[in-house]
Amino acid sequence: MQVSIKRLAAMAVAVLGFIAVGVQPSNALVEINVSGGNIEPLPIALPTFGGDDAKLSADIVSVITADLRRSGLFRPLDPQSFIQKGMDVNTQPRFGDWRVITAQVLATGSVFRQSDGRLRAEFRLWDVFAGEQMLGQQYFTTPENWRRLAHIIADAIYERLTGEKGYFDTRVVFVSESGPKDKRVKRLAIMDQDGANVRYLTRGDDLVLTPRFSPTSQEVTYMSYASGDPQVYLLNIETGQREVVGNFPGMTFAPRFSPDGQRVIMSLQQNGNANIFAMDLRSRRTTRLTNSAAIDTSPSYSPDGRQVVFESDRGGAQKIYVMNADGSNTRRISFGPGSYSTPVWSPRGDLIAFTKQHEGRFMIGVMKPDGSQERILTEGFHNEGPTWAPNGRVLMFFRDTPGANGGPQLWTVDLTGYNERRVETQGFASDPAWSPLLD
Repeated sequence: MQVSIKRLAAMAVAVLGFIAVGVQPSNALVEINVSGGNIEPLPIALPTFGGDDAKLSADIVSVITADLRRSGLFRPLDPQSFIQKGMDVNTQPRFGDWRVITAQVLATGSVFRQSDGRLRAEFRLWDVFAGEQMLGQQYFTTPENWRRLAHIIADAIYERLTGEKGYFDTRVVFVSESGPKDKRVKRLAIMDQDGANVRYLTRGDDLVLTPRFSPTSQEVTYMSYASGDPQVYLLNIETGQREVVGNFPGMTFAPRFSPDGQRVIMSLQQNGNANIFAMDLRSRRTTRLTNSAAIDTSPSYSPDGRQVVFESDRGGAQKIYVMNADGSNTRRISFGPGSYSTPVWSPRGDLIAFTKQHEGRFMIGVMKPDGSQERILTEGFHNEGPTWAPNGRVLMFFRDTPGANGGPQLWTVDLTGYNERRVETQGFASDPAWSPLLD
């Protein structure tokens, strides 16, 4: 049986196909329960794939290994401990050799160049203790797509062992910052979720802020001060085509998309207060959703598009509120000490992430949509701007470092709060926005 999937490459348009290669249903119990608290990482062996280009095979396995380790759910074993060497993807492993080193899961594979120049990659996932194959897939792609190929394989392993979609074959758009603190040049940039393949989308001539990814396409909105007043742009990442959504003198954050990508929601300041508006991107018709004497800002749709979360000081301090998408039935959901800001709904719909400031501390936390079960995941000198991975299990945010030479850096943390990691970037970086899984 052959199934094909089309995915737009991060830097070039290409078609990747995959073929199931004798996948056997496994009765094994190897799985990761991601609904628990602090999760013990699963020991996994990832020997270098075979093939006709040793460096390329090693590079692919290196990216897969880094993806899985960074998730906090897997513990890749030291290759120096491997007893069985020179693995053949079409040969059953010597499972005893892998049990000795405590591997619970083993991934074997190969990468070969076809006569037409494409890469053919095959991998198999094995349950070491049951001695069974759990998964087998084959991919074809162009050589320049090798990093995406690695991310896709990592996603396949993640999904098979957790039962949930992975998030490695994604991108992040962010604001790249360079130069001295009082004269920062801010450019819109995009990269793979692991920090590789950085590409600049603007030249840095004008200040850019708060990019937001469309949930349905490779488009982003962002705010620019090219004309002196804030303008909102809609940018197609693949074509570079850019259009002005509108001029919004009272805007402080770029709009966020609705789940269907047809509308954006925003906050506009008028006469000293700010209210929330929705705009249809086709007709450019704007609908006012709140009408208060307070500051209502940072709106974000629920994944079903029926509700909106936002921050407001209508009660005297910044707190989080939820309302229906038409502006009705507004209710406050945050009641803890301190101020709450930048709420954003999880793609799963089960949680709302936020920034919280209290007693000089800046925290990233989550709560249920009804305000219950508030949890702080991380805190630091200045944490801000959470954005969700498309599977709703990991958050990215930016953290400022103090001092004259300090600046913002990107970090990730998972829902346990235990797996906090910096995303390496050239220079400083802020305002991340995570893409959906690539097509």
